[in-house]
Amino acid sequence: MNSSIKTTLFSLLALIMLVSCNNGESLQTYFVDHQETPDFISADIPTTIVELDETSLTEEQKEAYKSVKRLNFLGFKITDSNQDVYTKELAKVKSILSNKKYIELIEFNDKTAKVIVKYIGDDDAAEEFIVFTSSKDMGFGIVRVLGSNMRPEKMATLVDAVQKADIDSSQFEDVLGFFN
Repeated sequence: MNSSIKTTLFSLLALIMLVSCNNGESLQTYFVDHQETPDFISADIPTTIVELDETSLTEEQKEAYKSVKRLNFLGFKITDSNQDVYTKELAKVKSILSNKKYIELIEFNDKTAKVIVKYIGDDDAAEEFIVFTSSKDMGFGIVRVLGSNMRPEKMATLVDAVQKADIDSSQFEDVLGFFN
C-alpha cells in the first residue's frame, strides 16, 4: 500500500509541470475551507524536493523549472467511516474542475488512481496548473502548481526530466503517513 501511495504521489509530481487550476473563488476557497478539516491534509510542498541537474535540461525545461514557485497539496483520506463524505467531497471537486476555465491537458488511469491535469490560462501563459488524482481505495489529492510565466508546452517538456529526477521522499512523510 505504501508503494502505491508513493507511486501515486510521484506520478502527481511528475505531472506537476502540467497541472493547473485557477482557483478564483472555487478551488482556492475549497483549499482554504478544508485545510484544517478532519479527513483532510494540506501541505505546502517546496519545489526543492525535485532536484534536477540543470546542466542536463534543455532551455525549455530550464525555463519551465524556474517558472514554478510553489506547490500546494490538499488530500482527503477515505476510511470505512467516511464513505459518504468522500463521495460528497469528490463530487464538489469534480464540479469545480468541470468549469470551462479549467483547460484539460491530460487525463489517464494508472494501476491505483485516475489522474487529471488541467490549467488556467492560455497557450502563452498558465496562471496555475492543477493535478487531481483520485482512488477508491485511498481518497483524492489535489496539487496546485503556482508560478510565473508558466507555459503549457514548456511545462510538458519538463515531465520527462521530473520522472528521472531525484525526489526526496522525506519531504512527503506527513502526506504519506496520512494515507497509511
